[in-house]
Amino acid sequence: MDTKQRKTIAISMGDPAGIGPEIIVKALFLLLEERRAKSETLSQCAIHMKTSSSKFLLVGDRSVLEEACEITDTPKSLLGHPDLEIIDLNNAAAKSFTHGAVSALCGKAAYEYIEKATSLCMEGKAHALVTAPINKESLRAGSVPFIGHTEIIAELTNTNDPLTLFEVKNLRVFFLSRHVSLRKACDLVKKERIIDYVVRCTKALKQLGIEEGTMAIAGLNPHSGENGLFGDEEVSEIIPAIKALQEMGYKVAGPIGADSVFHQALEGKYNSVLSLYHDQGHIATKTYDFERTISITCGMPILRSSVDHGTAFDIAGKGIASPVSMLEAIKVAEKYS
Repeated sequence: MDTKQRKTIAISMGDPAGIGPEIIVKALFLLLEERRAKSETLSQCAIHMKTSSSKFLLVGDRSVLEEACEITDTPKSLLGHPDLEIIDLNNAAAKSFTHGAVSALCGKAAYEYIEKATSLCMEGKAHALVTAPINKESLRAGSVPFIGHTEIIAELTNTNDPLTLFEVKNLRVFFLSRHVSLRKACDLVKKERIIDYVVRCTKALKQLGIEEGTMAIAGLNPHSGENGLFGDEEVSEIIPAIKALQEMGYKVAGPIGADSVFHQALEGKYNSVLSLYHDQGHIATKTYDFERTISITCGMPILRSSVDHGTAFDIAGKGIASPVSMLEAIKVAEKYS
């Protein structure tokens, strides 16, 4: 992160009926209080804090954010902090929906927050985007023709097939496929697709400033197929892709059994892992540290980070949702922007 210029981070509020508003106000309060405490107790760092700390553009509905402050016992003065600007779309008044319920109103509002926050990044008014969770059923109810953030932002930025990267501490995991059935995901394990993804994932890591290293390709079948004994995808698709990539000069290894590759990456043997389907990488990262697993969308003209949990309708409106993942997502956006 460039300490000579203050970064501006856009935050979209997520589904108003979910925990997004609550975890945002909690996380921002903790972050801004942490800054204040450091500035007061470490006077020698005061100038650095003023020049390097990010500012925030929070896109949402002010009445919902005010209610979130009440629910979480967060001082409403947070919403007037000099480092925080509220962009109030005024499209989901706090009393116009029910916490924890699917709503067309909230689905449409959530889309509009993403749309506005993305435009701020595209216009150069923000350096990165942090997104709070949205609900797929509410999107559908609101006639939003997308299944999630990645697809929405890809459309808004005219991006074809963006990359999903999970980061939790020193473990980084890319995904060869996202929201498709397991049967379909297996069909997508093809030589040319693997080559394309490794090339683009390597470029994404460089753009993030991550130190060069070896990318591991996870195996698809038990024990990576045991030379075709438990499935032939490794022999017919994965190994040929790896050999082709190595001939092209890429540092790539595998296929490595999914029961060990993530552990090896955590130990520092690999700088990243290419997971071959959705749950393979999700289980590994979230088991390691559920709250601190952050989703980063790469390959787009803007940087986007996100919590890696949903709207948690079962606890929405109760003030008990943990802000840890949102806090980590903000810090990741600051780190890489």
